Amino acid sequence: MKLSFHGADRGVTGSCHLVECGGKRILVDCGLYQGGRELSEENSDSFGFDVGSIDFLLLTHAHLDHCGRIPLLAKRGFRGEIIATAATCELARVVMLDSAHLQEDEARSHARRHQRRHGAEDGHPLYTVLDALNSFEFFGRKAAYGQRLELAPGLRATFYDAGHILGSASIRIESEEGGQRRSVVFSGDLGNAGRPLLRPPVVPPSSDAVVMETTYGDRLHKPLGPSVEEFYQVLEETFRRGGNVVIPTFALERAQEILYTLRKGVESGRLPRLMQVFLDSPMAISATEIFQRHPECYEAGVAALFREGRDPFQLPGLHFTRDAAESLVINRFSGGAVILAGAGMCTGGRIRHHLKHNLWRKQCSVVFVGYAARGTLARSIIDGATSVRIFDEDIRVRASVHTINGFSAHADRDELLAWHRRIAPSMTFLVHGDDEVMQHFASLLQNTRIERPQLGQTFEL
Repeated sequence: MKLSFHGADRGVTGSCHLVECGGKRILVDCGLYQGGRELSEENSDSFGFDVGSIDFLLLTHAHLDHCGRIPLLAKRGFRGEIIATAATCELARVVMLDSAHLQEDEARSHARRHQRRHGAEDGHPLYTVLDALNSFEFFGRKAAYGQRLELAPGLRATFYDAGHILGSASIRIESEEGGQRRSVVFSGDLGNAGRPLLRPPVVPPSSDAVVMETTYGDRLHKPLGPSVEEFYQVLEETFRRGGNVVIPTFALERAQEILYTLRKGVESGRLPRLMQVFLDSPMAISATEIFQRHPECYEAGVAALFREGRDPFQLPGLHFTRDAAESLVINRFSGGAVILAGAGMCTGGRIRHHLKHNLWRKQCSVVFVGYAARGTLARSIIDGATSVRIFDEDIRVRASVHTINGFSAHADRDELLAWHRRIAPSMTFLVHGDDEVMQHFASLLQNTRIERPQLGQTFEL
C-alpha cells in the first residue's frame, strides 16, 4: 500500500490524498485551495498524478476544500467512479455548481478589469458550470455508514459518520494483497461532539495508519452553551445600538445550525419575535432544503422534530433571498436585521456586499462562527485590520467584530487526541492544519510514527 499527498499538506485547504493498493488507484477527496486570490495558482497547477489512471474517488464530505476541484479533475481526464454518502452526493452537486458560477463571474470581472487597463481581455475560469455538470456523471454508488464496499477483490472501503456536516464520513480502506493485510483510515474533517444537529463522530476500528486532520489540534473550543449565550448577547447589544448583525456563513451545516439557534432564541423569548433574518445565499438555501430530506443523519432530538412535521430551521421573520435583486433590498435595513451570507471565509459570494455596507458602521456587528484560513478577508478582519479592500474600495472596519468558536464544526485538540488513541495506528500522517498547529499536536501523540507530509511526498506502508 502506497500513500501520496497532493493537498492540505502543512496547510488547511485543498485536501487530496492518493492510495495505491490492490492494483487500484484511489483518490480520497479533491478539494479547492482557498485563501488569497480565489483562482490561485495552486488550483490551476497539475494535480501531481496521472488523472486518467484514477479508478475511484472517495469523497469524505461536500465542503469546497474537499470536493471543489472535482470538475477540474473530470475536465482533465478522470473517468473513474466517485463514491460518497447520499447526503454528500446531493450537497456536493450544489457546492460545485455554486463554485463554477462564482469562478465564471470572477473570470468575467477580471477580463473587464484587464480590458480597461490593457485594451484586451484576459481571464478564464478554473472550470465552468458545464464542467461541473459533466462531472456529475461520475458519481456512482452511495455509501451507507458502517457498510463495507467492495472496490476490487481484496480491496474494501467503509464509511463512518464523522459528525462534521450532513453526510460527512471518515473512510477506512482495507487491502489484502500477497498474503498481507493493510488498513488506513482517512479522518476527513471530524465533528465537534455535543453540537445540536448531528451525532458525534464514530471511531473506525484500529488500523495500521491514519491520515488525520489537525485544524484545531492546538486548542480547546468554548462549550456550546456559553457560545450560544455570547451569540444572543451580541444580537441584543447590536439591536440596541440600532445596527445589523452580519454573519459570514458556511452554507453547509453552519447556516443551518445558526438558523436552529435563532429559532431556539425566539421560542425561549430571548430574541425578538419580529427580528428579520435573511439567509442570503442560494447555496445555503438549497443546502437547507437538502438537509430537510436527510433526517436520518441527525441526533435523536432533531430527528424527532422532523418526524413530528416541525422544521427545526424555520422561524418568524426568516427570508430566503435567492435572487440578486432580493439581496440588494437587504441594504435598505439599517438596523434590526440578521444577515447570513456566504462565503464563510469571505473569499466570494454575497457576504462581501454586506460587509461593504455594514463594516464601516459602528452600530453594526460582524460575527465569525467558523474557521478563517490565512490570506482570506475573514482572517484579516479577525486579526484586527483597521481597513480592508472590498471590490477595489478601501472600507474602514468600525463595526464590532466577534469570533465565537463554540459553533465550530471541527473537533478540538482533546477530541482529536481521543479519536486517535482509540484507533491506535502505528503510523500517523498529519494533514489539514497550519504547520505550527501540526507540530504542537504531534508532540502530544504517543506510540505512533508521525509524518507531516509535504506536497507530493510518497510513503510506503
